[in-house]
Amino acid sequence: MNNRTEWLNDGNTPMPDIDTALLDQWIGKVAASHGKIVGPLVYIFCDDEKIIEVNRQFLNHDYYTDIITFDYSRGRMISGDMFISLDTVATNAQAVGAEYARELHRVIIHGVLHLCGINDKGPGEREIMEGFEDKALAMLDEMA
Repeated sequence: MNNRTEWLNDGNTPMPDIDTALLDQWIGKVAASHGKIVGPLVYIFCDDEKIIEVNRQFLNHDYYTDIITFDYSRGRMISGDMFISLDTVATNAQAVGAEYARELHRVIIHGVLHLCGINDKGPGEREIMEGFEDKALAMLDEMA
């Protein structure tokens, strides 16, 4: 079980209603399914203004996004800081007709999958990422 995950907010954004103990176990299972072990992870929940500030400052990107993942992984151990905009999660959930909690779980595991080495920017990679997200969400459903 992973108990090295920190669940934080940026000081302006309320913490989402999530079961961190269940999510810690889930993250560990997903990582293991990719041959990885979980090291220190930090989730920082924020709003759109904070995520665009981080995106501009660290990535020179001038757009909103749901998650920014800073990867500190070494070898088999995944580690990183992940900023999640709860505003964008809510907008995306509405756009695709998903429940907010489901979309939030998708974004939470999306960052972990990046840390496991799965990309989503190249040709065909988005579909691969979505397939792994769906498998991970099915794992969570079985655990809940």
